[in-house]
Amino acid sequence: MPRTPQEVFADHGKRLGTGDLGLITANYTEDAVFVTPEKTLTGHPGVREGIGRLLADLPDADWQLTPRFAKDVLLLQWTATTPTHEVTDGVDTFVFRDGLISAQTVRYTLSPRTD
Repeated sequence: MPRTPQEVFADHGKRLGTGDLGLITANYTEDAVFVTPEKTLTGHPGVREGIGRLLADLPDADWQLTPRFAKDVLLLQWTATTPTHEVTDGVDTFVFRDGLISAQTVRYTLSPRTD
């Protein structure tokens, strides 16, 4: 039985916490599309590259997430802070298909923290 988008997203969050890109990308279809402002990445290798870059930008971040589901689409608004940087306008859109993520669009601006 296929998982609901909510179940996939909850599992995805747990996997992200491991930092294991192979484990993380298991939640994506083989032909997943990962869209960033710089380029479009496809398949598991593309998803690994895109998520790897995000995790590298924000090591040990404190994440604040606001998910909004509409059938097979999730709009995720988020912020993240590290000791030196912050994201204040993160927005991801996920599209789900057959219990996996088939597309993700990622937008965020990384800024140095000011006290």
